[in-house]
Amino acid sequence: MATTEHPPSTGRLRAWMLEGLSDMGKSGGHTGPHAQPEPPHKGQRWWRVMCLTGVDYFSTLGYQPGIAALAAGLVSPIATIVLVLVTLAGALPVYRRVAEESPHGEGSIAMLERLLSFWKGKLFVLTLLGFAATDFLITITLSAADASTHLVENPHLTHALQGKQMLITLLLVALLGAVFLKGFLEAIGVAFALVGVYLALNLVVVAVGLYHVITAEHVVTDWTNALTVQHGNIFVMIGVALIVFPKLALGLSGFETGVAVMPHVKGDPGDTEEHPTGRIRDAKKLLTTAAVIMSCFLITSSFITTLLIPEKDFQPGGPANGRALAYLAHQYLGGAFGTVYDVSTIAILWFAGASAMAGLLNLMPRYLPRYGMAPHWARAVRPMVIVFTLVAFLVTWIFDANVDKQGGAYATGVLVLISSAAIAVTIAARKAGQRRWTIGFAVISVVFLYTTVVNVIERPDGVKIGACFIVGIILVSLLSRLARAFELRVTSVTLDPLAERFIRDMASRKMRFIANEPGHRDKAEYRDKIEQIRADNDMPEQEDFVFVEVTVTDPSEFEAGLTVRGEVLHERYRVLTLESASIPNALAALLLDVRDVTGCTPHIYFEWTEGSPFANFLRFFLFGQGEVAPVTREVLREAEPDRERRPRVHTG
Repeated sequence: MATTEHPPSTGRLRAWMLEGLSDMGKSGGHTGPHAQPEPPHKGQRWWRVMCLTGVDYFSTLGYQPGIAALAAGLVSPIATIVLVLVTLAGALPVYRRVAEESPHGEGSIAMLERLLSFWKGKLFVLTLLGFAATDFLITITLSAADASTHLVENPHLTHALQGKQMLITLLLVALLGAVFLKGFLEAIGVAFALVGVYLALNLVVVAVGLYHVITAEHVVTDWTNALTVQHGNIFVMIGVALIVFPKLALGLSGFETGVAVMPHVKGDPGDTEEHPTGRIRDAKKLLTTAAVIMSCFLITSSFITTLLIPEKDFQPGGPANGRALAYLAHQYLGGAFGTVYDVSTIAILWFAGASAMAGLLNLMPRYLPRYGMAPHWARAVRPMVIVFTLVAFLVTWIFDANVDKQGGAYATGVLVLISSAAIAVTIAARKAGQRRWTIGFAVISVVFLYTTVVNVIERPDGVKIGACFIVGIILVSLLSRLARAFELRVTSVTLDPLAERFIRDMASRKMRFIANEPGHRDKAEYRDKIEQIRADNDMPEQEDFVFVEVTVTDPSEFEAGLTVRGEVLHERYRVLTLESASIPNALAALLLDVRDVTGCTPHIYFEWTEGSPFANFLRFFLFGQGEVAPVTREVLREAEPDRERRPRVHTG
């Protein structure tokens, strides 16, 4: 009885796990031969999606004023103004252009991918994906750790929760994963509620803080006098602000996730996947609105916290360390409001990982499965949520749920992605012949590259952590590609009219193909090849053949459609020509398609390839060639388990 009950439950679990593929917003589904296409994403209004990316971006208000005060001291408001100028005049124009150039969620990585081909392009993209994984995964773990810190340091809970920060952080990460296992639309709904409440509470705190600054006139006077004594004149202050600016770079987070979640933005009814005009327009609104809101809060929060909180309270162990606005909420609005503010801050810091999770779910499945560097199930949302959640557990454990230990990696990931985006749009503007935009984006690129270098020099641990992610992604990707090397890897086979005619003619007798590596393609080449095949296989003169020639295009590509063209050479020899990333996989796909169309079992004839089998396998793995005959047979064996229906492979 047990054996009859388990399969249905297993089938239901599998169907639930693979429900809804993660190639969000991409009409036409996936290219994998076993993937089921997902219905086109219906989308959400841009301001709702803004809340999803905003839980990452806006949540930095929980710690950004404290970071600015520690890094810049009394110059913190001026340094924050520099950050805002870089945001509005640098990052915002860059990502508005990225939204135009890459509206399907791939971001600047897709723009840079087009510049490089073959394996160097794939390795470059994997490197950028490593930094993206650093940014997004550290966003999840750092935000959860910061939320647990706020929870543990709440005056009412300190004694009960002391020493349990690791457990709390792991629980918060698990809850985040559970939300995404439930469904993506639920994540957007939660984000909308959290962001609305959080921004409203911050508005109250900032308004009350500004009121106290304005009514207590000596506060501003004391600050300006202290600035003058400490730094002398405004030019020195600006210089100090520019120097400490890289330490404030966390305030730039959110732009990459802003474009990563673009496919969830509902555009106009007339939008197509090739020209999503409405989606691009609304995504620009999303980016601009988020940047303006955040810029206003950054300047005002930095101003009031610097003027109203004693400098010693910002230091590690101080009551305002990492929670400056929460400190003001308790001090000026009472314990009840302060507790509500704490709860809201904890909630949004926890859910800040939602935008990062959405970015990972949208970004990784667009590249790794297409490169053959992830299993087919990597296109499904729920299995990937489980994978990312487990990795987040590991990162949390390695860094002991400590915010400071992860800050360098977070900033490095953010800055590398913004720098790559700036370079990508500079190249795009140059190709479009837009001289002014090219110069402008080039200047922005220099600013972000400088910021990245300074950040790396000051906090090299960020690059080390990013390098671990990069090495991990490359190793897992190459192992996955190795494991999937003998898959069919052809999504469709299309025959032109002459190729169809060749197949129809052969269907009335034995279907015999000769795999030929094209050389001079003269009459002697084809005549000698036929004579050799007949001699090697002891075949009679009257046997008829069709040649099959495969030209390798980009061997680093993993799967694609196959177009077969027929031609008659020297008024005698029939030849089918194919272009593919791999010769054996293309031949196997052609043979299976011919079998399915005609109902006959095709035969194909090869020569043995000279050389080391291991070297030939490496040639196949890297360059799509090598020992073609046995690999073709292996691909056929995996694709067709029924030996009786499998096309025949002959080697002499």
